[in-house]
Amino acid sequence: MTVEALTEKAKVVCNDKGVRFTTIREKVFRLLAETQAGVGAYDLLEQLKQTEPNAKPATIYRALDFLAEMGFIHKIESTNAFMLCHHFDHIHPVQLLICDDCGHVDELHSSLISHELNNLASERGFQVSNQTIEAHGKCE
Repeated sequence: MTVEALTEKAKVVCNDKGVRFTTIREKVFRLLAETQAGVGAYDLLEQLKQTEPNAKPATIYRALDFLAEMGFIHKIESTNAFMLCHHFDHIHPVQLLICDDCGHVDELHSSLISHELNNLASERGFQVSNQTIEAHGKCE
């Protein structure tokens, strides 16, 4: 899906939920949509400053918090980076394949892995409320 199509889809989701997709939020969304790698907040800030020279760390963190709350992005905990979720129109289990060489991140949605994790957790009396699995390695 193109950046334009993803942006339009995000605008529809925001409109349906009655929240504002502000200019800053849209710019950060587009920056994330243009990459296949995880991007750190300060790298995003530097990119955003090209069009918003007065942007501060709080600007980027507020935008990222909003995008995460809307389900538009995933936080890659192991690298403290963010990536766009191309499937933000529904809740889904997430498995991330992260290349340690080039930084490329591939998003998987295995219900089999999710189901197995939920079963194992349930056997221990634990209920999973959110699941993102990160696997590091090397891509092609």
